[in-house]
Amino acid sequence: MTAASVALLAACALMPAGEPIPFDRRPVPAADPGSTLPEGWQHGAFMEIFVRAWRDSDGDGIGDLRGLTESLPYLQELGVKGIWLMPITRSADHDHGYAVTDFRGIEPAYGTLADFDALIREAHARGIGVIMDYVINHAAREHPAFRLSTASTTDALRDWFIWQPEAPSGWDVWGKHPWYPAGGAFHYATFGPHMPDFNLRSPRALAYHHDSLRFWLNRGLDGFRFDAVPHLIENSAKDWNDQPESHALMRDVRALMRDGYRQRWMVCEATANPQRWAGADSCGAAFAFGLEHQLIDAARGKTEAIQRVAAYFTSAPPTMATMLSNHDIFAGKRLRDQLGADDAAYRLAAATYLLLPGTPFIYYGEEIGMAGVDGLPGDAPLRTPMSWTADPASAGGFTRPGVKPFRPASDNAATHNVAAQRTDPASVLAHYKTLLALRNGLPSIAVGRYEAPQVAGQAMAFQRATDDEHTLVLINYGKAPATIRIDRLGANARYASEYPAGGARTQADADGRVHFALAPQSFRVLRRER
Repeated sequence: MTAASVALLAACALMPAGEPIPFDRRPVPAADPGSTLPEGWQHGAFMEIFVRAWRDSDGDGIGDLRGLTESLPYLQELGVKGIWLMPITRSADHDHGYAVTDFRGIEPAYGTLADFDALIREAHARGIGVIMDYVINHAAREHPAFRLSTASTTDALRDWFIWQPEAPSGWDVWGKHPWYPAGGAFHYATFGPHMPDFNLRSPRALAYHHDSLRFWLNRGLDGFRFDAVPHLIENSAKDWNDQPESHALMRDVRALMRDGYRQRWMVCEATANPQRWAGADSCGAAFAFGLEHQLIDAARGKTEAIQRVAAYFTSAPPTMATMLSNHDIFAGKRLRDQLGADDAAYRLAAATYLLLPGTPFIYYGEEIGMAGVDGLPGDAPLRTPMSWTADPASAGGFTRPGVKPFRPASDNAATHNVAAQRTDPASVLAHYKTLLALRNGLPSIAVGRYEAPQVAGQAMAFQRATDDEHTLVLINYGKAPATIRIDRLGANARYASEYPAGGARTQADADGRVHFALAPQSFRVLRRER
């Protein structure tokens, strides 16, 4: 009998009679295996990866953990310092992944816990941290905890979910009434009847989640991306979103990670008031929703968007997580589908968010200009197989020749793929490598202060600084040459060109002033010489 079988039998022995499927809810004490990652690893760029769509190692048409482990050299070469795994736990839909049926198990199509352990080990050997999605707000209705909660009003798991004998009136969540019938009563579900909300006021339900978080942290996982945190607590039909108690719950999760583990990091998804969620009394880091649209409009040369981008980090905490798009269609189509053939704008959008403060998240395929697939419903166009080659027989190198992939390949896989760009110094992939090398090589860009932002027409400038390093970033989003004047740089201060590499040095005048001429749709990065 294998160790996994023994563990499964032990879990079953702890379950009440009549449990429909194995349900491991054993307490998990903290057991930190330590961390080999460098201090501040989370300030590098992350790659958001949909494992199902990344690389198929076994020829079943579905991406898996082994395929990701095999491609870690690519991510290391690119220069990413972290990976965000979209849901890899067992789910009812086996695709989207957010309807979780087992918070401590791997989706079978993706592999096993041993495959997960191997991924963590190999990623750490390359200096890459790994975080994964954790859905703390809700479960799938197929989860055994919800089945037990539904079956009996006296079951110990009844209070794990939110029940009322009758559907309360006056509720409206995104145009829907969020109370649904089951087992002779009504349960609350923010995202629909197939994903019932946990009752996180229940100490037992909350302890189950804390134990499940420790389950993964004890295996060496470097942290989590928490889904849908504004919806953890509902106080009334009016006060169902972004409640103070939800912030307190995530503050406690941060304490769990901080007090029990080294070098772990978490980031939250909160589309409402994301800057509030990034505070020290809440998640500590959150995605900068809304900024992605301004970044793309700035790249198009829209002056109001340029001004908003320049001003964003004058008030937002530096712990915001930035992006240009992600797996949800409400955040926009893939960057290539938004900007079309304007390759210069594409590169400027990338340069902007990779040089600004925050932790940037690259959506897989963005680094090669990958498009989506027209004609698919919902979020599916955003979640197509990664384009490794131009080969149509293998869905762009995603799977083995002749195997049908779970979803069609990207519309531009024939031209925008890793193989075509890897040796091309003028490619989008080479551009991303250059930007990540700048971020990884300049502490002022990775962790420095954000200072002196200014806008002149379609040109923007800002400065990044640590106590030991000062850099100047200049961007011209316009399709005509631009000039921008930078003041108070220090009398006769000299600046070396970090980008373009080998560019001419620049020296301020006696008043610390420089006039910079910028080519159309271009950017420069300069570092003050000592």
